[in-house]
Amino acid sequence: MLDEDHKSIFTKWLEEHSSSVIKVARAYTLTSDECQDLAQEILLQAWSSLAKFEGKASAATWFYRVALHTAMNWQRKDRPRRTRQQPFLELQELASEASESPEQVQRRETVEQLYKAIHQLPKADAALVLLYLDELSYREMAEVLGISESHVGVKLNRVKKALSILMNGASDGT
Repeated sequence: MLDEDHKSIFTKWLEEHSSSVIKVARAYTLTSDECQDLAQEILLQAWSSLAKFEGKASAATWFYRVALHTAMNWQRKDRPRRTRQQPFLELQELASEASESPEQVQRRETVEQLYKAIHQLPKADAALVLLYLDELSYREMAEVLGISESHVGVKLNRVKKALSILMNGASDGT
């Protein structure tokens, strides 16, 4: 693949799939700075892996796979430092509450609760939730995760139950 082709393909895919990169980065980080750092790492990995893209999967599936694998590796390598940090969501709360309507506050709190629950899941389950939230088909999820479509359905049901328990438990305790 020529350098110009490489650049144009990467730019096009980045425009189409940048929201996936941000969602994955947000789900695997606690602070805004970490999220930006991980997103940059994902983009770097995608750029360097583009030459290996064989076209066996769709661009969306390939981009997700790169993002999830990069995030999982980053999280594993960075775990000692992150265990000493506080979530970014708590630090931002005071600044944003004054200008939000009650509905916006409720929605933001629900989203924050969801991401906290996702952080508590095993990394493979968290990856599945992200794919589900991004409305990928079972086939696309199966391709990204390297499992069968039927296994996606089984795992998704289990993960939904686990998230429900985590979120209900969190709301009971607050």
